Order: sequence, then structure tokens, then C-alpha cells
Amino acid sequence: MKQLLQSLRSGETMVADVPVPRPGPGMALVRNAASLVSAGTERTLVEFAEKSLLGKAQSRPDLVRQVLDKARREGIVGTVSAAFNRLDQPTTLGYSSAGTIVEVGPGLAGFHPGDRVACAGGGYAVHAEYVVVPQNLMVKLPDEVDFESAAFTTLAAIAMQGFRLAELQLGERAAVIGLGLLGLLTVSIARAAGCQVFGVDLDPRRIALAQEMGAKAVSRDVAEAAGRAFTQDRGFDAVLVCADSRSADPMELAGALACDRAKVVAVGAVDLHLPRKVYYEKELQVIVSRSYGPGRYDPDYEEGGRDYPYGYVRWTENRNMQAAVELMASGDLNLQPLISHRFPIDQAEAAYQLITRKTDEPFLGVLLTYPHPVEVEAGRKVVNPAASGQTRPTDRLGIGVLGAGNYANAVFLPSVKAVGLGTRVGIASASGVSARLASQKYGFNYATTDEEALLADPEINVLAVLTRHQHHARQILAALQNGKHVFCEKPLAITQAELDEISGMLMQEGLPLLTVGFNRRFAPLAVRMKEYLQAGSEPLVAHYRVNAGYLPDSHWLHDPEQGGGRIIGEGCHFVDFLTFLVGSPPVSVRAHGLPDNGRYHEDNVVMTFTFADGSVGTVSYLANGDKSFPKERVEVFKGGAVAVLNDFRSLELVRGGRREAPGRGMGQDKGHRGLWKAFLEAVQRGGPPPISYMDLLGVTQATFAAVESLRSGQERTIRLPGQAELSVDQDGLA
Repeated sequence: MKQLLQSLRSGETMVADVPVPRPGPGMALVRNAASLVSAGTERTLVEFAEKSLLGKAQSRPDLVRQVLDKARREGIVGTVSAAFNRLDQPTTLGYSSAGTIVEVGPGLAGFHPGDRVACAGGGYAVHAEYVVVPQNLMVKLPDEVDFESAAFTTLAAIAMQGFRLAELQLGERAAVIGLGLLGLLTVSIARAAGCQVFGVDLDPRRIALAQEMGAKAVSRDVAEAAGRAFTQDRGFDAVLVCADSRSADPMELAGALACDRAKVVAVGAVDLHLPRKVYYEKELQVIVSRSYGPGRYDPDYEEGGRDYPYGYVRWTENRNMQAAVELMASGDLNLQPLISHRFPIDQAEAAYQLITRKTDEPFLGVLLTYPHPVEVEAGRKVVNPAASGQTRPTDRLGIGVLGAGNYANAVFLPSVKAVGLGTRVGIASASGVSARLASQKYGFNYATTDEEALLADPEINVLAVLTRHQHHARQILAALQNGKHVFCEKPLAITQAELDEISGMLMQEGLPLLTVGFNRRFAPLAVRMKEYLQAGSEPLVAHYRVNAGYLPDSHWLHDPEQGGGRIIGEGCHFVDFLTFLVGSPPVSVRAHGLPDNGRYHEDNVVMTFTFADGSVGTVSYLANGDKSFPKERVEVFKGGAVAVLNDFRSLELVRGGRREAPGRGMGQDKGHRGLWKAFLEAVQRGGPPPISYMDLLGVTQATFAAVESLRSGQERTIRLPGQAELSVDQDGLA
């Protein structure tokens, strides 16, 4: 299908061929008929992308600080690579569209194929022939509302939310500063609510449009005098600032126009430096309107489909959208006069030439249309012509990848390319955009949104699972059942039932190989560290400190159903490293944590593990530190020797008063390439796996036990699934 993308590195706006997405739970696949181009939000994004690297840095000093902090922690080379990888990821454009539902995902309530809908949300209601949209970001369209008008629904809901915050009543006077699309929609809504409306703008054409809608509209230079006359020198009950301006003038004018104790609502992107004197003397209330209503930026609402109680939150973003389309159906909100341009998706670049003012042509409402969408199933696979006809290697390694997110593009796929073994056959992602980019950048034969296509492809015999954690166990089991060797980026599973099912499958003979992305044990300095500590039979004491950093409450990793929590989802890395050093999984754990206090999520934890040989290891996993400080440090004491590994960048070895520092100046290497190469070589030779199954299962079980210990305050014995059966096995289970 055709989709509009923006390159953050080059600034190029392009129409790309990407796979048709597949709707997930609580979502619908919508065939777009029209989408609205935002002359504010999207123009700002495009203009940022078009800046040079220096210009980008100057406009986003906050991002520059993040890059510098990362460079101090992880080194220049890795940081530069990560930064350019981010710039290489295309940005999807658009957040307001309308079309017809063609497929529904499981659990979607109240919508069916054939329903006409208006859609909202960045990353969802994008400029593409097909979009996947969650339940609370869609509303059904009355028969009276055409698709072109419905494409304005998101912007109309933004205007409506600003109007609601102003709390205007029938007959009161409202001033609207800025008569672009958002301002004119605000004028229409205020007029429909029975308000007397006064508008201000710099553009005579927009002033004329507002007058046609029934408002008194004037230019900026006469606004204050005309406003006094309009209100009999009393001032306006509310001022809605809908301008898009870096100047403080709109807010200064708002203060001048407002009556005593009025509300000033900032709806547009304006400078919020206020002139204190007038705002103080009039005791004005300043409110910043947050997009299109309660629910915005709440993943439980927008992605999870959890509505707010009607009696407590009367106007959510979805209910504002419903109200907007009802106004369209009644004729009180007429959008057709606001449409200045229509471009078919093939000519979308011209629309962005227009809104970024690379032409002198005036514009207002700019729509993209989708006259000839591709057929759904045929469009779910996009072949990469540049990779077709690859010579198949004699070792017969055909690689498929499920998931093409940040980890895949920043870490895993560069490792695949660097190792060079095998043929890159297919890559899949939910949206299709990231898969399409990866297929081109890393030479996969095709990109798809259909995981079944990879599972069924006979050319693929090695499948990498890089999806979100809740999919890992299911996809591992499906891949093994389809005869494919599996590399799964950690964790192996996030529930006991999943782990038990995987353990049961591993009892079967003749299965393909499985490994998990416990890469740290393959880091060169880690290998040297273990070799150094091999001498002697004494147990060891190890302390692993992890400055993990704070994650916001909304992050998916905290969700027990998606990420499993940070101990299970990420802490498994560090438990595995202790297992690697000792040579077997832990047998018990006692965990202590700091109070979460509404800010943290069981991610300030000290876990103490004991091992069968008497070794003791602690993992201090901390979210309350500073991310500019190095992330990881491992100290190990054993038999008169000490080994200290600092963030996989340096190693210090001490024995008998002698110090060694191997690897100093090598840069950070956490073993990603080493693990991938070891796995492929194990596949080629027929096993055993690079990490024993006893370790994979034991480490995962240990994280479950650590969470139980933290919550109960008691020590927990670590039970290995199928421990009796796993005790001896030639395929890596010993």
C-alpha cells in the first residue's frame, strides 16, 4: 500500500510502498478515503526534519544532552551509530482521517466491517491507504457526513476541547485569536453553542471566511479597538488563542481583550510568556488545552480501550469526536468551505510543498485522497527488488525476523549484517513501516505484516523473535512447531504457564534449537573474566549493580500483560550473567525493594541469589539513579582473585598483588554479535545450543521467584520446570 513517510535525516517527504497492517486486539483495519494534512503539527515536523544536523541540534538541545550523556556512558562510536539509526527511522505523518472498516481485531466492541468511521491519533490515523486504529480513537459516521468532512474530526475535537475548557455559556462573548483551520472550527463551534464570536487574524481571506460563518472578524491592527466596541468596553468572557506563533503577541492581545476574571485558553502552539500587569490586574485564568480531550496520552484509554465513566468524565476525546460528527450531520459545522486543496496520495509530496510554503499559493484545509487502494491480502507482503536473486549459501541458513522496532534496528540487525552468515529472507512488523525500512537497509527479500507468512515460508529455517514480551512464548512455540530454529530476544516467557509450556516442548526429541538473547555472557571481556576466575574450586561472590534508570508510568514494560515488569523483562539479563559466572542457575533468592511511593514499579530492588556450589550473587537493579552515570558494574571475588567489569568497556583483574586491564580502549561490546554468531554456528553443526536449556529455564524461573520474594518478603526456592527430566540431556539440557 502507499503511505506517506518523513525521513528525519534527509528531510525528504516520500510516498513509500509498505505492507498493509493487520489489526491487533481491540483495533480495526480501516481503508482510508481521505485524511487531513495539518498545517501546524505536520509542518513543524517537516521543517525540523529538513534542518541540517546542526540545525536539529540547535532546535532540540534536550536531545543533544541525551546524546552526550549516552556518549559518556557507552562511548562515541556506539552513540553515533544509535543516533543515526534513530534518524534513519521514518516518521509517519498524519493524525486525522476517515474511511471504511475492512477488518476487525479480536475483542473490538461496537464496530464491524463496512462501518464508516472517523479516525484519530498520531501513529494511527496516518496518511496511508490502510490504517489500524484502536477502539477509542474511532467514531461511526452518520449517513449525512461525507468522508472529506469527517477527515476534519480530530481537529474539530481539538477545537471542541478548547471551547469546553473556556466554559462559555449561551449568549456570552468569545474572542478567537488566529483564524486558521483550528480557529475557524472554533468559531463554528462557538456559534453553534449560541455565543457571540469575535475573530482576529492577519490574513484578509481568513477574516472573510470567519465573517461568512457569522463572526465579527477583524485584522490584528484594529483588534483592541474593535473588541472594545463589540463588548461595549466590558471585554470578552473568554479568549481562545488558536494561533500558531512563536511570538508572545497572541497572548498579549488575549489579555487586552479579556474581561475581568475571564479565561484565556491556549489551544494553538503559542509562546506562553505572559505580560504580568494585565493578567494580574484582571485576575485572568490561563488554561492550556491538551489536544482533544481527557484520554489523550493515556495508553490505557487510547490503546487499551478502557473508557472513563460517563458520569465522571462527560467529555472524553472520543465523545468530543462524536459530538463533532454530530455537528457535521446537523449542518452546524460545515467543513466544505474550509477545503482549499485535494491531492491523491500519489501526489502527497506536493501537499507538503504547499504547507511548508515552498510555493506562494494560499491554502487552508488540505486533504489527501485514496482513489485506488491496493487489495488487502496482496498488499501485506512487499518484495524488495534490490535483494531479489540473492545467492543461497551452501550452509542453508534462511533468516526471518519477527519485529522491527528500535532494538532490531539499533542492535540486532546490524549484528546480523556484521556476522554475515545466512540469507535474509523476510522481516515482519505490526505496522509494516519499520519492516519495509529494514528490508531495504539490511537486504531482506521481503517485508510483511503477516507473521504467519514467515512461519510458513520454507526458505526460512532460523527465526528471530524481537517482538514485545507478551508475544515471545507464543511465537517461540509456533516457530518450533513449524521446524524453525529460534533466537528470542529476552525474556523467554513472562508467565509461569508460558514457561511450563516451553519446558514441556523442550522435552521432545529432534526439535530445532532455541536460544535467548542473553548476550552479555558472549561479550569478549565477560569471556576473559570467566577464564580468569576458573582457577580453583572455591565458590564466588558477585555483585552486579545496574543503574537501569527511571521509566515513566505509561511505559509498556511496566504492564504485567505486555512487558512482565522490569525484573522479568530486563532483570533476567543480569541473573543470567551470574549463572554464566557460576556455571549453573541459582537455587534460591531473597529480594528486598524500596517503596514504590507511586513513582516506581518494583524496580529499585536488591536480589540475593544462592547457588548449588555455595556461590552467592546479588543484583542491585535501580531506577532511582542518574542515567548519565554508567549503567552496569560487576565485581567478583573468588579464591584470592578479584575481577571488576565496568559497563563492558573495561576489565580489571587482580591476583597476588598484580593487576591486569585487558581490553582497555576497545569500546563497549555487550556480546550481541558473539551470541548471534554462536547460535548460527550451532544450527549449522546440529547443536548443542550456545546456552544450555537448563540455564534458559532456570534464569527465567529465577526472575519469577525474585518477584514472588519481593512481594512476600520471604526467601523463595527456585523450581526448575521439569527439573527431573532436564537433569541429563545431550542437547544442551544438562
